[in-house]
Amino acid sequence: MTLARALAARIVATSFGDIGEPAKHYARIGFLDTIAVGIAGANDEASRIARRVMGGSPGQALVWGTGERVGALEAAFVNGIAANVLDFDDCTDNLGGHPSSPILPALIALGEERGASGRDVLTAYVVGFEIETCLGRGVNFHHYEKGWHPTATLGVFGAAAACARLMALDEQRTTHALGLCASLAAGVKSNLGSMAKPMHVGNCSRNGLLAARLAAEGFTSNADALEHHQGFLEVFNGAGHYDIGRILAKWGTPWDIEMPGIAIKQYPCCLSTQAVVDAMIRLAQDHDLRPESVARIDARISARRLEHTNRPTPRSALDAKLSAQYVLARAMVDRAVTLSHFEGESYRDGEIQDAMKRVHVSPLDNGTLAREGDFFADISVALTGGGTVTGSIARPAGHYAGVPLEADKLRAKYEACVRHHLTGAQMDGFYEAVQSFEHAESIRELMNHIVVTRPLSM
Repeated sequence: MTLARALAARIVATSFGDIGEPAKHYARIGFLDTIAVGIAGANDEASRIARRVMGGSPGQALVWGTGERVGALEAAFVNGIAANVLDFDDCTDNLGGHPSSPILPALIALGEERGASGRDVLTAYVVGFEIETCLGRGVNFHHYEKGWHPTATLGVFGAAAACARLMALDEQRTTHALGLCASLAAGVKSNLGSMAKPMHVGNCSRNGLLAARLAAEGFTSNADALEHHQGFLEVFNGAGHYDIGRILAKWGTPWDIEMPGIAIKQYPCCLSTQAVVDAMIRLAQDHDLRPESVARIDARISARRLEHTNRPTPRSALDAKLSAQYVLARAMVDRAVTLSHFEGESYRDGEIQDAMKRVHVSPLDNGTLAREGDFFADISVALTGGGTVTGSIARPAGHYAGVPLEADKLRAKYEACVRHHLTGAQMDGFYEAVQSFEHAESIRELMNHIVVTRPLSM
């Protein structure tokens, strides 16, 4: 049996009854957070350009943050961009990226088009999440370090799996959908910090839905497209740098959406900077740090994470989201890193530019990395009056395996993302509806809560 066929068999065999309450709880969290972040990202320049280029063909799928409805493929693309452009969307360990933004824009658009039930959408979401992370276990972190953007290169398989499950495709057609993804996967890390990064996500969400739809109509692929000597695994990773056994090692025991679960970001910037931001804010608060009292900041994170976050002179707001220097300066000066810090020319703020000159980043030594783990970060702050204060953190808040972000913090983030777009009644109505969305007769019921009926104020 080929790898695609083995995965397809698992996709087809999974039912709502196989998913326990912990996984359902995390699915509700991911659903709420992804749509909230997508609504917040709808007015970003990249999202606006994508909507103009796609043209707005009429359909039944909502363009998040608007009142416009378009075809499912178009919605998957533009909502995928909006969900990722702020770099505020969720993460998970085994994928090495963002698990929900590739899946949910396609899955929800398809669900709206088909009038799918909440339970069917939830089941498909959990299945798509599992496919991404199964592949992630087998190819990472070589895949990630080689320069691929796993959110997109693996996310396309998750989107296709979720859509195939929602469409109730049989094993053969699901196999074809996964095989098609081997030719639709794309995304390189050289484009992080530009509009191309969220385009990766919009494209993989659309392509996953496209693969499932083509397969449903009888479009074929080669069943061994993943493990063939010129297939996905060999081309993207290379011989000796992937493990099919790890890909197939487990299925839903537990579901990856449950353990390690979904990590919800507290700051709208790169995952690799979340820990140092947390540590810096804590130091600034505990020691009442002020810009004039700080002579130098030294921060250490893993070399893998520093590879794409050592950006001392960010060139744009998107680039600043990946700049360890910028977010550390913001955390020290403002004791917060918020959406407003990446709007317009905020990254050029004179006080922040001056603070950035005092920020120095370097990789953790191998011993510390082996002992503390890949998320560990430590900071040393030299004071102008003499003396030093230090702090470290194992993981940022909301990123501990199997420990969901506290409900009050999740809701606060949700409201910060949507308050400029939705009325108070809409905000409350959608939040409450998501708490039991698996009971909705149609996913359209949920999405009707967030139709924007007034001009955007952002």
